[in-house]
Formats: sequence, structure tokens, C-alpha cells
Amino acid sequence: MKLSGKVAIVTGAGRNIGEEVSRVLSAEGATIAVVDLDRSRAEKVAADIVASGGQAKPFICDVASEDQIRATVAAVVDQLGGLDILVNNVAMSDNKHIFDITAEEWNRTLAITLTAPFLFGKYAAQAMVQHAADGRIINVSSTSGYYGRDRAIAYTAAKGGVINLTRSMAIQLAPHNIRVNSVVPNKIGSPVGKDDFDPTRPVSNLRGRPGVPADLAKAILFLASDDSDFIAGTDLFVDGGVSAMMPGSKQS
Repeated sequence: MKLSGKVAIVTGAGRNIGEEVSRVLSAEGATIAVVDLDRSRAEKVAADIVASGGQAKPFICDVASEDQIRATVAAVVDQLGGLDILVNNVAMSDNKHIFDITAEEWNRTLAITLTAPFLFGKYAAQAMVQHAADGRIINVSSTSGYYGRDRAIAYTAAKGGVINLTRSMAIQLAPHNIRVNSVVPNKIGSPVGKDDFDPTRPVSNLRGRPGVPADLAKAILFLASDDSDFIAGTDLFVDGGVSAMMPGSKQS
């Protein structure tokens, strides 16, 4: 198993991408800290992993609170025996025009989508250094961090921030043997913050199908494992090739 003996925090792990990441990392031997604001979701995912023969424990955290993030990381280290991997998956979207979004909505979106990965990264890295862990941090960005959108402004700003946050974290944590990378999905699974996934929704990419959470989870497994030991500070696009296409072009 690629992650045998490792402890991993996955944020936003109660559904969609975070849930699948938790399952995939568990299947490769990691003990999973299932972090989510929704207790029932976190408990269900953790229970399903345990029922499948893995090891997992739910941790309830409002990622907009620095105190709760700090306490969650400390609890994971205390209860699971250490920390080796952090997957910063949690996010929210504003889906607003600049004329419509309020400062409160802007601040909330950035707090969850950009500041939470920074804070989880800070406290997780400190724990990794303290326990001399060969650490791996994977931030989930988005193609929306590279391109503007007509129906979201805070989300695009936050995801763009995640991209450079990843690079600076990679540089600053490299002396501590902590590798930091990001994955860049496009329309994978259900929309951000939603439960329902419509496999028939139209997409235009080089694969000719919508992305599913397993597509991203497998990429995150790669970055969390020794298979990617020489990769650091990199943005791995898991977007079906959409970012390679000229705007307005269609899949042939």
C-alpha cells in the first residue's frame, strides 16, 4: 500500500470530492481524519471507511474559525498519532456578480476557500515538523483560479490565491521536507457546495465526459505518495484538457 502508516487530514470530506479522496487514500493504507462542518456527513464517511476495513475518525470543524482549525489539527495529532498528509479540499463559491456580492459574502468565500487552506497548512506543517514527518500538502484549486467568470468573483479570486499560496508554501516548507502541490479540477462531480451530480450536463473538453470525484482523488493520491517524490510547487491539471483548448472551441 502506498500510504501505509500515514495519517491524512481531508477537509470538506463529508461529500463529493472530499469523500472520494478519503476513500481512495484509505484504500492505500492511510488513516483518515474526516473533517467537515456537518457532523452527520463526517460520521457517515468515517463509518463507511471503517466498515470497509480502513481506519478513519470524524472531526467537526468550522474552517472559517482559526481557533477551530488549530484545535482540529491538534486533536488529529493527539488521537491518530501524528500527521503526514493534508488535503485542503474545502471551498465555497459566491456565484455572484461584482454589483451583487456583499462584503460579508466576499469575506466568507475567501475565509473558507483561501484562508482556511493557509491556516490548515500552517498548523499542519508545524505538526509535521514537530513529529519529523515527511509531509505532503495538496491544495485543491480550480481552473476558475486561472480564468475570470461572469457568475463568480470571490471564488475566482480565492482559487487564484490558492495557486500562489501553493507555490509560496512549497518554497517555505521545502527545507522541512514537506512537499506542497495543487490539483486543478474543472467541473468535477457536483458543483461546489452542492449534493447533486448530473452526469448528463454538457461539457466541452478533450475527454468528452464530465469529471467524477475519482478522477481527482487518484491525482491527489499520486501527489500524496512517494510516486511524486520529485514534484513540488506544481499545479497538476485534472480538467479533461479543457485548459488546453482555445476559448470557444468545441470537442471534436
